[in-house]
Amino acid sequence: MVLQYPTLMFGASVPFLLILIQVSSCTLEVTGYIGQDVTLPCTYDAQANGILSFCWGHGKVTQFKCNNMILSSYYGDVTFRESPRYQLLSQVTQGNVSLTILNAQRGDAGNYGCRVEIPGWFNDHKINIHLIMEEDEMNAKGSTSEEIFRVLLNDSNIGRIAAIFLLTIILILIITGRKVLARRTTVPQQFSIFTVENIYDTIPVDK
Repeated sequence: MVLQYPTLMFGASVPFLLILIQVSSCTLEVTGYIGQDVTLPCTYDAQANGILSFCWGHGKVTQFKCNNMILSSYYGDVTFRESPRYQLLSQVTQGNVSLTILNAQRGDAGNYGCRVEIPGWFNDHKINIHLIMEEDEMNAKGSTSEEIFRVLLNDSNIGRIAAIFLLTIILILIITGRKVLARRTTVPQQFSIFTVENIYDTIPVDK
């Protein structure tokens, strides 16, 4: 019985360890928009553990490594970066090792994994993230309108718009003035001809 006790204890501890491994990881869902930056969150307690090594992979985190590694950091220094679009824009020294994908595209959708190497057995902090990429029509229209408005408010464009506006007003005034002047000149001429004809009609002619 004494010899079988440790064996039974070890057999009973295996499921418990597997449960601990599963508990140390979680899965999140993040929605990004095409053409914009998207941040995949991953944090740990830096005050309790200090600055630790971590990695990011394109795919779910396995039990002992990052799958298809795209970025890795060794105690605060980035040692590998697959693309310059993968950036750490957060406060890494304070435990925020979130990954930012610059100018995210539809092809960036999929599963990502963050793994923080916390000292001790089965202590690694793991986060699996499912990234969904969508087209944001409202933001696209808003950005287009904002861009047009920004272009129109440019100093050179303001001067051009003002010049065109003044030129339009001047042309309208010239056309209107010509019409008024034409009416004033034609009416007296018709009146004077009518008057002369009447005068000749009233003068008696000797026969």
